[in-house]
Amino acid sequence: MTVRIHSLWLMPAASDEALLAGIVGDLSRRFGTPLFAPHLTLQGDTETTPDLLEQVTTAVAAAVETFAEPVSLVEGSDAYFRSFYARFAVSPALAKLKQALDPEGFASFMPHVSLLYGPVEAEAKAAAIAEINTRLAGRAIRFDRIGIVTSGQDVPIAKWQVVTSVALRSA
Repeated sequence: MTVRIHSLWLMPAASDEALLAGIVGDLSRRFGTPLFAPHLTLQGDTETTPDLLEQVTTAVAAAVETFAEPVSLVEGSDAYFRSFYARFAVSPALAKLKQALDPEGFASFMPHVSLLYGPVEAEAKAAAIAEINTRLAGRAIRFDRIGIVTSGQDVPIAKWQVVTSVALRSA
């Protein structure tokens, strides 16, 4: 039997999701990179079943109100899944979610929403980062739910799929 790998994603509210998805789509077309749903990973690559993840996530989500966080900076790296991303500070709400859902990963937590996956030509990437940073730096992104997603390092991006989502408490 194949083990299904899942992740927990903090998902942007509809209007911010549309904005970020538009940027991901534009960059994907421009650079020929994979298309994916914008998200902030709270926990990746777990073998925990979706039912158990939903139980835990429901309890955690009930204790955290929907919230908005400003983008600190848009930057890039050589890491495939962090090639180009919007970075956020570790705010109290993000810290609470990460500590509750993935305490072992808290020390290395770098909250971000990826905007492009994979390697691209350095000069063109730097220009695109500067362009998107002008649009996003300082802009608040509202987060309103946690997605339980079939995804992981060993799952093809095209097969990533939200199994269910759990709403954060209404503000």
